[in-house]
Amino acid sequence: MRENYRKLRVAVLGGGTVGAQVAHRLLENADELGSRSGAGLELIGVAVRDLSAKRSVALPKKLLTTDPHSLIVGADIVVELMGGLEPARTLVLEALASGADVITANKALLAEHGPELFDAAAKVGAQLYYEAAVAAAIPIIRPLRDSLAGDHVTKIMGIVNGTTNYILDEMDTLGLGFEEALAAATDLGYAEADPTADIEGYDAAQKASILSSLAFHTAVPLVDVYREGITGVSAGQIEAAKRSGHVIKLLAICERRVDAHTGEEGVSTRVHPTLIPRTHPLAAARGANNAVYVEAEAAGPLMFYGAGAGGPETASAVLGDIVSAARRHVAGGPGVGESTHADLPSIPLSHVESRLQITLVVADQPGVLAAIAGVFSEHQVSVETLHQSVATAEEAGAQTATLVIQTHLASEERTQATITALEHNPVVLSVSSVLRVEG
Repeated sequence: MRENYRKLRVAVLGGGTVGAQVAHRLLENADELGSRSGAGLELIGVAVRDLSAKRSVALPKKLLTTDPHSLIVGADIVVELMGGLEPARTLVLEALASGADVITANKALLAEHGPELFDAAAKVGAQLYYEAAVAAAIPIIRPLRDSLAGDHVTKIMGIVNGTTNYILDEMDTLGLGFEEALAAATDLGYAEADPTADIEGYDAAQKASILSSLAFHTAVPLVDVYREGITGVSAGQIEAAKRSGHVIKLLAICERRVDAHTGEEGVSTRVHPTLIPRTHPLAAARGANNAVYVEAEAAGPLMFYGAGAGGPETASAVLGDIVSAARRHVAGGPGVGESTHADLPSIPLSHVESRLQITLVVADQPGVLAAIAGVFSEHQVSVETLHQSVATAEEAGAQTATLVIQTHLASEERTQATITALEHNPVVLSVSSVLRVEG
């Protein structure tokens, strides 16, 4: 600890699972954290909504308050763990305006108001830290911001939502249907009573916005992130993926690439269920764990894996940010602003090239394959592989065939037009599955 350096005052806004853990560890490990920081750390209070609410760990009552403004005044470091957009946004702006460094785990706030908050920090020379906002205990923000600052990141693929990964993993390993796997996730506390934010991909989209903005030095607003959830993933799709040596994961994909329409470089950011080979590093992310796979020109492929949620896990990342903020205070000087110098445009999904696996149920009769091939040829989509299986439809007494077609790279615009044409083709009984393929 730096001799004679004053104690730094830390205020925690939010006394939920993560906030209580952070406060508890600040109290229990004050001396050690102070030694690592170079300055003593004093927890001056925890702002809560309800003073009498039960907490995951016991906190001294004298530290609890329902007035966050009283804590912000005079604080050197403000830790925002309230969640949601308001009053979190207003309080963070108030803290930054006072000159305090701010630490947040609020991915929704950063995805919606990130540029505003970073600008506010830069105006006063403060620093906004957010390691816990994307993947809890997994260190991904600092590696992208610092370790890879001299490299050229080209692509990120991330499993950044533990709830959906648990559901898909249960479907894959135990053969459960979606509703059964969701019920299991709910029973274990992985899924909220209203799981919409997770299973519809909203949570992952917010994190994708943050990762894409950071990796490509470009502000990527949430509205530019394409989003699909996992509610449409069936047990049949999971089994078909197994047979082809793949696994289905909900991926956040952030990619620096050339727009197929304009020829200009831009950023594609999207969240959707994706087929990846079972040999891919991301396929090893099991249960509720998260994983982020980064491709960089010089460093090559990098893999980050671990717990992406949970009170102690998220608290670990927050405490790391607190130590970093304290070290900055001891060293002196203004905070480092967020880099958005590249200012690349967002590429719409229709301009992105991807590989698709399309499953069709067709009448098993002569000329079907030629008709299907004609549809793909007409829309300039090249077929890479085709697998056919034949089954008898019991009710109709007629034979049908299932075709699993994997395409070469083609623009989303052309592949979606192809799918629409297939749905209206008389030889096609149904388009039973469409999944994008990576890896």
